Amino acid sequence: MLASRAMKHPVQVVIFGASGDLSARKLIPALCENALRRAFAAPVQVVGVSRSPLTSEAWREQLYEWLDERQRSVWHELAPNIHYVAADASDATSIEALEATLVELAGPWAAVAGRLYYLALKPTLFAPTIEALSAAGMLQCDPLRDEAWRRVVVEKPFGRDLATAQWLNIVLGKHLREDQIYRIDHYLGKETVQNILAFRFQNAIWEPLWNRQHIETVQINVCESVTVGDRGGYYDTSGALRDMVQNHIMQLLALVAMEAPTSMDAEAVRSEKVKVLRALVPLGAAEDVWQSVVRGQYVGDGAHENSSQNGYLDEAGVPSDSRTETFIAVRAQIHNWRWNGVPFLLRTGKAMRSRYSEIVIRFRAPPADIFGGPQQADVCRLRPNELVIRIQPDEGMRIRFLVKQPGPGAVMRQTSLGFDYSDTFSERSPDAYERLLLDAIEGNATLFIRGDEAEASWRFCDAISAGFVAPDAPSPSPYSVGSTGPHEADALFQGCEGTWSHDDD
Repeated sequence: MLASRAMKHPVQVVIFGASGDLSARKLIPALCENALRRAFAAPVQVVGVSRSPLTSEAWREQLYEWLDERQRSVWHELAPNIHYVAADASDATSIEALEATLVELAGPWAAVAGRLYYLALKPTLFAPTIEALSAAGMLQCDPLRDEAWRRVVVEKPFGRDLATAQWLNIVLGKHLREDQIYRIDHYLGKETVQNILAFRFQNAIWEPLWNRQHIETVQINVCESVTVGDRGGYYDTSGALRDMVQNHIMQLLALVAMEAPTSMDAEAVRSEKVKVLRALVPLGAAEDVWQSVVRGQYVGDGAHENSSQNGYLDEAGVPSDSRTETFIAVRAQIHNWRWNGVPFLLRTGKAMRSRYSEIVIRFRAPPADIFGGPQQADVCRLRPNELVIRIQPDEGMRIRFLVKQPGPGAVMRQTSLGFDYSDTFSERSPDAYERLLLDAIEGNATLFIRGDEAEASWRFCDAISAGFVAPDAPSPSPYSVGSTGPHEADALFQGCEGTWSHDDD
């Protein structure tokens, strides 16, 4: 059963920015799902903090409207432990009042109550909030004690470039130990993303093949069918590189390319990921960027009320001369023993034909096509083997290979074997926030980003950003709403490497 105030040793989840969408859409539903599974090892109290003048009852009513029928079935247990405090997160007086409320809620167990501070705030408020909490003595804890721990979840974006990420790491490091900091990327909470490590390292058939001798290319596609819509003002300060590549795609690349960790301990896993990100070959000059990067911007006729028919420059809040990319494709290289010479082709975009995220491992062709003739063209065409790891919308994996078609002659036909989560497992896949929130409460940082990871990722992406603002940088290539992106991105493939995979492949 969930915590009541009368139960011992509560865990307090303090959500800063509680009146925002994230609390209602993701965090509270995630807490409900964990409550349904009886996943909490300790009683949980939730305290929302925001400047909006709300009562606890009013906030509960707002949250309830976002829950589905399943989640509402446990609401009567969770609701009495949900509270709201109107406060300015960066104001010392407000923080002191918050501390008094938290102590009162914990009652006689205040000295042993663990706390998770969740910063669902604008990035500009991360540092002031941490400094205010530290000044009030609300972050200090003994690392050798299991009880009375203090942890902080930092939402993305973690900086907007290397310099700001480094500065934020310094600020956090002044007030927190690294083991107290949980930089969240919700992609890492997706079931299929977690399964990349299990698939690679628990199945011996893959390890001998997972290297440059047998793999020709690796694709990572994160395609979205939606436009920026009413987020144009925000998106124009970000773009596809900062919004998707620096975080989600870099994390997927690290999981695919990392060496086997010595264990699933958080530090062991994250250390191997950092090695991959540091081994990315930097694009040191503008000409290097434009040989390895294609950026695009979706266009439309602008004549329809439906924003999906508008071009990016027609969206509200977007300057008419904006050069912000809504699509980016990158040909990246990892300079290490396992991957040297294997291109990692990364692609993401808005307003594309369909929404899907997948990783495609394309294996090398046989040295000769004994069924189709010795011509090089035949060998170049023959790319029979692929492993497709589908992350969304339908989670699963698929292996593609050739078989002989029945009948006379040697007519080859591609077929596949597949595994879909929905077909194999009757239980629902947990939402990413459901897993990550529970991990943060339990102190498991494996699926969270370490400070040096964030910096290594920014270091690679900053070189690309520098190319964008070079005097001779080309404008983003136009592509139509509902297309597969600008055709210029196809040129990132060389020789027999093929082309981008599509949702209907």
